[in-house]
Amino acid sequence: MAPRIPLPPLSRSQPERPVAVLDVGTSKVSALIALIGGDGEPRVIGSGQKPCSGLKRGTITDFDKAEIAIRGAMDQAERAAGLQMNNVVAGFAAGAMASAMASAEIDIAGANITPTDMVTLRQAGRAAIDPRGRTVVHALPALYTMDGLIGIESPLGLHADRLGMDIHVVTADTPAILNFGRAVGQAHLGISALVASPMAASLAVLDAEERDIGVALIEIGAGITSIAVHKFGIAVGVATVPMGSVDISDDIAAAFATRRSSAERLKTFHGAAVATSRDQSEVVTIPSAAEDGGGEPAKLPRAVLVAVIRTRLDMMFFEIKQALAALGFVGPQARRIVLTGGGADLRSIADYAGTYLGCNVRIGRPRGLIGLPQAQEGPAFATLAGLVLFAASEQGDIWHQAGSGKNAAPRRGLSGVIEKLWGSL
Repeated sequence: MAPRIPLPPLSRSQPERPVAVLDVGTSKVSALIALIGGDGEPRVIGSGQKPCSGLKRGTITDFDKAEIAIRGAMDQAERAAGLQMNNVVAGFAAGAMASAMASAEIDIAGANITPTDMVTLRQAGRAAIDPRGRTVVHALPALYTMDGLIGIESPLGLHADRLGMDIHVVTADTPAILNFGRAVGQAHLGISALVASPMAASLAVLDAEERDIGVALIEIGAGITSIAVHKFGIAVGVATVPMGSVDISDDIAAAFATRRSSAERLKTFHGAAVATSRDQSEVVTIPSAAEDGGGEPAKLPRAVLVAVIRTRLDMMFFEIKQALAALGFVGPQARRIVLTGGGADLRSIADYAGTYLGCNVRIGRPRGLIGLPQAQEGPAFATLAGLVLFAASEQGDIWHQAGSGKNAAPRRGLSGVIEKLWGSL
């Protein structure tokens, strides 16, 4: 049970309020309850975690198993916080999540841009979004344009003839979202907001300068790898690769005829992404797969284990490289990568990724929260921490609000906005 955090008197100007967040992953379900809305950083007052076997590639495959894990993690967090929560902000990475761009433009006729104009533009932007049979997870303003001038940060009060906006739209397959919502609902919880996991993780591990200069976050989960590309301080592309750290464990189990639990331990304690000169002489013990504990364990050089891991990493990062290119993350300005997620705990993976992708790579660990339990300070909990930060921020989502607009002039696709942002294609 997480330690209780002493609660000082609440600020009268900005009273704190509790928020619950939930990260439902392929291998585990994690929950946090935090106080947000005060003058300082969000403060964690309860946490919980349970193993989960009801998902595959982030997608619900067994409602009952998923419900038990969700209910157990939330119960732990609620007991630690001394609160009962009815709604959660939940992370989501399944359903072939992907990005698109919608654009809209309105006529200002040379007048100064007013708050009413901004509302009209947002309504026009919403009308320009075409989910094409999928469900919109996010629709966030990515870029304002004014009389053809791009990169306008705050157009309010300026004079213009035409005001435009490009919108970063993240969508996912509707059945995957419906199944996810049902699993959470069976645990007697409502979803107040659904958040793309890589965008949540970005809030917890990226700094403002990285997001402005240009960076790609790669979150290596157990069953799925999520990618979020940032430029000019905003997210401009999201993609997923249906591989994760559990595939490495499965490869080890298959290669050495051992159990999955043993393979996971081998990966954690002896595995690496980059071989060293000592790997040929150092020996690792491979437990037998016999259920009765019988059978002789095998012994082999650690270099053989590393070779199995490298084979899977080569497959995974080939797909990651393709996804980054599809999102426009190429050229001289696309040289920063941040790895996070449970797979980022693999020894020397940053060195491997830097060589394979030709980028500067670092490991991203969650920050920006007070009282985060030590056990949840690693990269595997970046999404969980980011969900709290998302709940505490004003994201200005366009889709999940009432209203529609006229005078929408849809233009440009994803590649057009990426070209404007990166300027190097």
